[in-house]
Amino acid sequence: MEYRKLRIIISGGGTGGHIFPAISIAGKLKELCPESEILFVGAEGKMEMEKVPAAGYRIVGLPITGLQRQLNLRNLLNAVQVPFKVLASVRRARRIIREFRPDIAVGVGGYASAPLLLAAQKEGVPTLIQEQNGFAGLTNKLLAKKARCICVAYEGMDRFFPADRIVMTGNPIRSNIVPPTPESIREGLSFYGLDPQKKHLLITGGSLGSGTLNKAMKGWIEAGCPGGENVEILWQCGKYYKNGIDAFMEGRTLPNIHYSDFIARMDLAYAVADVVVSRSGASTVSELCAAHKAAIFVPSPNVAEDHQTHNAMALVRKDAALMVRDIDAQEQLLPRALELLQQPEQVAAMERNIAALALPDAALTIANEVYKLV
Repeated sequence: MEYRKLRIIISGGGTGGHIFPAISIAGKLKELCPESEILFVGAEGKMEMEKVPAAGYRIVGLPITGLQRQLNLRNLLNAVQVPFKVLASVRRARRIIREFRPDIAVGVGGYASAPLLLAAQKEGVPTLIQEQNGFAGLTNKLLAKKARCICVAYEGMDRFFPADRIVMTGNPIRSNIVPPTPESIREGLSFYGLDPQKKHLLITGGSLGSGTLNKAMKGWIEAGCPGGENVEILWQCGKYYKNGIDAFMEGRTLPNIHYSDFIARMDLAYAVADVVVSRSGASTVSELCAAHKAAIFVPSPNVAEDHQTHNAMALVRKDAALMVRDIDAQEQLLPRALELLQQPEQVAAMERNIAALALPDAALTIANEVYKLV
């Protein structure tokens, strides 16, 4: 395939699960043709406005916002403004399309995707959608009617999209997330100061943290850490919860628990983990597939269309992961994880099954679909 210079808009964001796949796609497109021009379009005030420039790309913002689920005065006032912000975003999106003159527009989900891709479709610009989750959101279902290609990471997505335009690509992930090697395990043990004779459990609620996973850990610690005698835990509590966890841990001597607000070397954390406990956002699921790790998912109940449960169940049905409901995590999560750590045969079977679901070349596959369309 000839990789000629293209002008590409990539739109979406709101969470790391949308932003980091978008940056991975952009990186692969620039790798294939460094002369290509890429413009990101995001939502004003959202994290993409910080993360995308940090990755070296230009981004412009739309004043788009969405309806919030919690009922309070602030959210009611926001709801009144939503229609006006949508109209303003559509107008600005059409201006961006006309000024930048893209060869193609790529939508990765998030508030900014809708007005930008609708504007592109109206102007006759081909559009590609990347749907990360196992249950399609309302925005992507709407955009798919005129999209030329829909890149997905789960089977059965013809429930939501036209089957003849679906391409199974997987989700783009960080390039350093790979299966563990003896060298990466040794490096991880040294980096985190872990005992190679013990089992290792990684608990991660993402960079912002998970209140549910943190409460489960605190409850287990308060109960005296039952069943954890030969286990070391790497616990990413998240930036939002760090001060509260610091206060909770003050005065407790627990050398087997290593906690921090953020794990910078997640590749090494995955390498040393015998079992991983996490939420089931699309990017996390894809990373665990690529890392070949036995996982227990606790889907967040606070997401659109309960998509994290659909993500987790796609793996549970293939015996590639276990799932604990958010409401049950306080009582069941740590006992279940510690029990699994003592069952090496089941862990090995889960590792084989989750490895079979990995699609490590997702960014290249999506980039090739971009070129096919133009």
